[in-house]
Amino acid sequence: MTPMTEAVTPSTSTTLDSLAPLLRAWLPRQRWFAGKGRPVTGFTPVAVTPLLPPGGRLGLYHILLRVHQPPGRQPGHCYQLLIGVREALPPRLAPALIGHVDSGPLAGHTVYDALHDPRPAEVLLEALRSRARVGGLVFERDPRREIRPNLVARLLAAEQSNSSVVYGDTFILKVLRRVVPGINPDLELPLALAREGCPRVPAPTAWLRTELDGEPYVLAVLQPFVSGAADGWELALRGLAKGEDFAPEARALGRATAEVHTALARALPTVTLGPAQLGPLVQGMTERLAAAVQAVPALLPYEEGLRSAYTALGELVAGGRTWTAQRVHGDLHLGQCLRAPSGDWSLIDFEGEPARPPAERRLPQPPVRDVAGMLRSFDYAARSASPPAPRWAHDCRAAFCSGYAEVTGHDPRTDPVMLRAYETDKAVYEVVYEARHRPDWLPVPLSAVRRLAASDPN
Repeated sequence: MTPMTEAVTPSTSTTLDSLAPLLRAWLPRQRWFAGKGRPVTGFTPVAVTPLLPPGGRLGLYHILLRVHQPPGRQPGHCYQLLIGVREALPPRLAPALIGHVDSGPLAGHTVYDALHDPRPAEVLLEALRSRARVGGLVFERDPRREIRPNLVARLLAAEQSNSSVVYGDTFILKVLRRVVPGINPDLELPLALAREGCPRVPAPTAWLRTELDGEPYVLAVLQPFVSGAADGWELALRGLAKGEDFAPEARALGRATAEVHTALARALPTVTLGPAQLGPLVQGMTERLAAAVQAVPALLPYEEGLRSAYTALGELVAGGRTWTAQRVHGDLHLGQCLRAPSGDWSLIDFEGEPARPPAERRLPQPPVRDVAGMLRSFDYAARSASPPAPRWAHDCRAAFCSGYAEVTGHDPRTDPVMLRAYETDKAVYEVVYEARHRPDWLPVPLSAVRRLAASDPN
């Protein structure tokens, strides 16, 4: 496999140099770019791989690029780009425009985000179907699963931290934008669940990977597309707008979550968390609260009450209480759930919180962490309604926990101290996120903070 230090030749380096001024302006405008608010000061090429030969009517480059921003004490984030090259861009691809190249091998050409263009996107699918190897890129496929050729590609409009391409309503390819070394749980966990026969998570059909400086990188994952599925967040908002009862859906979603947890506990090791593991967990929550109060002064009136959630957990730990931990979703909310036309729920996007290192995302966690994330999501939906619907959130939270208990025999509400600690930690994170990125949404997590800071948060 091509190591990082040999992945860029002089010619491809020159190509990237000619693109740098355009990328410096284009990257910060992308929804998936993590460094908003700071200038781009430079690039380090990691790998530049032509997927379509340059010189034809259409060129295609796969680029791994490290982006540098101040303060510059840490290595820049590594991003995956698929750059299309045309002499002129047709009007339908105008939203994908990166710019016009004035110098270097691509002088006189137009470059654009190739995932908007069906033809380059279909090149990726064909490479996965044929299990191609191009330079350091390895396109792999589950040999038991077939991929029909000539499926028409379309980019999903809802860009998040990654990009997704749908092929003929049959498959969906998740292209990771900010890539990190290590085993990616977004491939690892669905593969493990597929081996267990769990129907709640679409089984990976194929994936793209590479290896750089001896470290594995997962770059994209292809899974079956749940045609006609409704996103849990949008479904909840539509129900709120119509005044419909969402509790039956919340109960079904609780059962689906429990089925995934149960399958993960069978497929992968579980551990017992004692004081040695739980002490640092409580300390981490406490430190994140202190940092959040410094960053968002609006938290200051609630700091003591919020800290009491962690103190109560610490007292149980000191008294010898233990918990079982296992692999979990790690970033569960309504937007990570799909309801098929049949009414069945699926869980997607097992990448975990992208800001956390991969090794940390792969640590066993108490399952209540996922439960807390979903409970917070119901609250978000209810507070997003006009007018807010706190009773709706209360009913959905209760129904979700009841559905979870129907499968596991354990209602998360019977462990209120751990549940409150994880909900508090999540709400504190949300306050910091909203203050930085969406100030208008800050009242949503602050309303939860007021509840969780009370001596009896229920």
